[in-house]
Formats: sequence, structure tokens, C-alpha cells
Amino acid sequence: MDKLKMHSLNKVNENIKKIGTQFPNCITERINQLGEVEYAIDFDMLKQELSSVIVAGREERYQFIWPDKKKSILLANAPIAKTLRPCRDESVNFDDTENLYIEGDNLEVLKLLQETYLGKIKMIYIDPPYNTGKDFVYEDNFAQNASEYLKNSGQFDDEGNRLVKNLDTNGRFHTDWLNMIYPRLKLARDLLTDDGVLFISIDDNEVAQLRKICDEIFGTSNFVAQINWKGRSGRQDSKYYAAVHEYILCYAKRINAFQAGEELKSGDIYPKYDENKKRYYKTQLLRKWGSNSRREDRPNLYYSITAPNGDEVFPFYEIELQPSIYQKIDGCWRWSTSTMQQAIEDNRVEFIQRNDGNWIPYEKIFAPREGEEKTKKYITWIEETNNGANIINSLFSSAIFDYPKTPSLLVKFLKMANIEDNDIILDFFSGSATTAHAVMQLNAEDSGNRKFIMVQLPEPTDEKSEAYKAGYKNICEIGKERIRRAGNKIAKENPQAKFDKGFRVLKCDSTNMKEVYYNPAEYNADLLDVLIDNIKADRTPEDLLFQVMLDLGVLLSSDIKQTTIAGKTVFNVADNFLMACFDTDINEEIITVIAKQKPYYFVMRDSSMASDSVATNFQQIFNTYSPETKKKVL
Repeated sequence: MDKLKMHSLNKVNENIKKIGTQFPNCITERINQLGEVEYAIDFDMLKQELSSVIVAGREERYQFIWPDKKKSILLANAPIAKTLRPCRDESVNFDDTENLYIEGDNLEVLKLLQETYLGKIKMIYIDPPYNTGKDFVYEDNFAQNASEYLKNSGQFDDEGNRLVKNLDTNGRFHTDWLNMIYPRLKLARDLLTDDGVLFISIDDNEVAQLRKICDEIFGTSNFVAQINWKGRSGRQDSKYYAAVHEYILCYAKRINAFQAGEELKSGDIYPKYDENKKRYYKTQLLRKWGSNSRREDRPNLYYSITAPNGDEVFPFYEIELQPSIYQKIDGCWRWSTSTMQQAIEDNRVEFIQRNDGNWIPYEKIFAPREGEEKTKKYITWIEETNNGANIINSLFSSAIFDYPKTPSLLVKFLKMANIEDNDIILDFFSGSATTAHAVMQLNAEDSGNRKFIMVQLPEPTDEKSEAYKAGYKNICEIGKERIRRAGNKIAKENPQAKFDKGFRVLKCDSTNMKEVYYNPAEYNADLLDVLIDNIKADRTPEDLLFQVMLDLGVLLSSDIKQTTIAGKTVFNVADNFLMACFDTDINEEIITVIAKQKPYYFVMRDSSMASDSVATNFQQIFNTYSPETKKKVL
């Protein structure tokens, strides 16, 4: 029986919970005055979250620490002046697709997506580079001088290149990897819906550290499962034992909102027919089996039931003493006496007589009725041959990519996460784009409209590789071509299926705006005439449109219609949610036509009015036809 509190609400605990909801990494533990462990706020970490500079603080408390951790937090929170530029030539069905393929450093891309996709991604799957001690691409310039790092951890590689050797002999074997993954996961969490879920593939080298990082970022209560995947026969290059499995860590954004999918048992076969119930069924032994199947283990489950000929039947099992020589051992039933009796009365038990005369009772398991779905929970052990290399090789007719995951594994994750129609799936270590392949495959199977966002650094391929010889100079070229070929193959194999096999290609680049746009105070007034146009000369109107979409939180997959009004190009995004015109010499006629369409946002370039009188009448025109429109200028 619960005791009444008999006191007012503990606001401190409530405030700790609120802070923990927003900043799970700021929750720590301490011993209170009663000697009990209680939750508390790590104020140094909270200060760091709210600061744009590194905050010094004490280090001795229960937490996961490594050199440069604060720098990785600072890196995650620091703003960038970047944009995503559309590339129609490399896209498929640019105007109609809702899928995205983004080229660029995923840390920068995740920052750019924060405004637009905050709380909109249902599932994230990543297969990050494993920490193998070989070339490591994502170094992020965690630069210290040698003496600083020697003081912190004993060694430091002071090379400033993005591609560094991450050897276990350099003392930063774990640190480099942790500093790479931490800010990316921190940003990724914010993109998930409240019922969203994250899957991360990993091996033995970093699984322990990754669990600690995810516990900190997501909160230990949001841990869902550590899945074991046996996808190979055994790596003989393992030092001691041949590793046959990898791990997939699964975390929810909000465990109370997360809904796990269940596995349909559609492959079950029901070979028998019950005339009385008019239903097909299959049979299963009623005798208990397994490690506790002996009579002495469960004596209350050892009793007799009556066979059709009147014989009393007891549970037993047999062990083979010699070939064809068996010993009968008293066993136990799976059901209690009352449950068994009720099942017999309901005609859910079938007796089958063996050749030796013994009667064996079986449970009847009936097929689902029409419209019913018999399901079961997914298990955390997946045993499936990784034929990802075979699949991609068949698409390209050569060994174009090393160690890709198989699409069927990703389809299983989509089902385990209960990913449904119109949900968005993000993979920011896209590699060969297996995730995109899996999304298209599942959509073709069930006529779904799930959408994918692939993000990949255009990492150069080795000049000696089959990919380079085939003309693919970086991994992005492989990924985009894989999606094209996989989409066409799925469509050919499923001619009746309707699914989105297109994708918009966007490339991470420097901002469209000149530096004077961000730091006008740093420029001499004499230069203003030269810099009166604050947009870079090589940027197109469509480049500007996508940066505006990012700034205003408009989905990058939104429908975009391009029209001409009085000779000027006007963009209409998401059915009048955003209208934009980046041409010069805009007159009252153009502004009036746009205002009459009542867009939620209207954006144009600064100083693009045809005359001072147009600028004077601009606000009056919108006040007349669409006073609610939010007006912005570049």
C-alpha cells in the first residue's frame, strides 16, 4: 500500500525532471544527506550547454569523460554559415520526389537540418565507421598543441588534416572516435519525433563506449535493446576468436511514446482442418520442453489425462542411450490441470497414437481468421547471412563497395520500429545507400510512402579500387547510382507497385551570402557600393530558395512550383506556404499578384524594388490583400 506524501510537491525534483527532459546529459547522481543515491544536476555540464565558450569546472563525479569532450559539446552547439544547394542534374524526378540525398559532412548537415526537421524524423539508422585503427575520416579538427594533449592523455597527433591515422598506439584511439560520434548523436536526437527511434550498427571495439554515450544523450530510461546480428560465418582476422556477430544499439527518443513493431507470422502453415470449428490448424506438443522439462522440476505439472481409448497418459520424454535404444523419463505438461481440462473440453487438444502404442497429446494452434493478424515480438538475435555485397555487386556487375549491409536487415529494422506511411527515415552515414534501397523495397511491398534522407561525405574512392576503375570518384557517386539502379530493379520486379524511386540531390556548401551580410560592421563604408548586392555572384535563385526553406523550417522535399509573373520568376512552395521572388526590379503588379495569393511567407532580395514608390506601396499592398503574410528579405 502506497503512503500519502503529506507534503507539498517537491519542486526541486520536478525541475530536475524538466531539465533532464531537455538535457539528459546534465543528469548525474549524488549521495544525499541520508546516504541515499539521488538524481542531481551537473551544473558544469548545464553551463556548457548554455555557453558558446568552454566552461571550466570540476571533473570528479559519476560521468563518462574523455579528453576534448567539452570541445565536442561546443562543436555540436556552434552555429555555421552553410547552406544546401540543389543539384537537378544528379537528381531523379526532382520536382515530384519526397526523398533527399545530401552530400556533405554530416555534422554540418545535421546542423542545417535542425530548424526544418526538428522533431520530424521517425527513425534514424546509422552504420558509422568502426574504430578499426585504420584511416579515420571524421576528425573535425580537435586541435591542441602537443603539450596540451600530452598533459590530458599522454599523446597527441598535431596534424591538422581531416584524414588522420586513428591507430591504437597514438593514445587517442577511443578519444578521436568519441569526439566524432558524440556531437552527431547529440544533434540527431533533436531531429527524432517523440515516438522516434535510433538504430546504430557497431562492433566490439566501441560498443561499450557507445552505450555510455547514448545513455548520456538519450537517457538510460530510453534504452530499448542491444540487438545481436549474426551476419557472417566468422572473421578469421580476429585476434583470438572468430567474431560472427555485430551489434545494433536501439534507443527511443521518449520510451513512453515509442511503439515497437511486431512480427507477422504470415509464413506459418496450417495443414490440418477442424470440421467442427471450420478452421485450419497445426499442432504443437503439450509436453513441456527445455531445461526444466523433468517431473522433479515442476511436480505440479505432472498428472494424467485420458486418451481416446481410455488410457491414462502421463507426460514423458525420452533420451537415447544407444542407437535405437531409449529411456523414458517422467516429464511435465505445459499447462495446469484446469487449463488442460478446459482445452480438452474446447476441442483444442488432439491425441495421436505412435507406432509403439503410446498416445501423445498435441495443442491445436488455429490459423488466424480472415482479417486477423497473428503477431509476436521481435527478438534481439538476428541470424541472417549478410548478402549485401552480392546484392550491390549484382546491381553494378562488380565489387563496387566493401561490406555493405543487406537491405533485408534494414527492412527488418523498419518493421521493428513500426515505421509507417509518410514517416521519414534518416541515415547520415549513408555509404552505399542500403537504407534508401530498403525503404524503396518496403514501400513497393506494401504501397507505403515512407521517405528517406541520405547524408554522405563525398569521400574519395581509392584509385586502386573497383569503384574508381568503374568511374566512381567518391562514395556519393556510388550511393546515388545505387539508388537509381535499385529503384529501377524494384520497379521491374514489381510492375504493379507504386513507390517513389526518385531523390533530390542537395550539396552542402558555403552560404549564399557574402561576408558583409553577417559582419557589416567590419566593412568600410567606401566598399558598400561594391557590396550593395549581398548575394554571391555564382548562386542561382533556386540556391537562394533552398536556403530560405532551411531558415524558415520548410521541408526540403516540399512541392515547388515555378511560375512567371510579369516576366519575373516566382517560386510557390507547399501550396502558398512560401512564395519567393529573387529577381530585381520588382514592381507593384508583381507584388499585387503575389499578395492576392495570400502566402504564409513571402521572401525577396533586399533593395530589389523597381523604385522608391514601389517600396513605399509594398506594405500597403500586403495590408490590403494579405495582412497576415510574414514578409522577409535577403
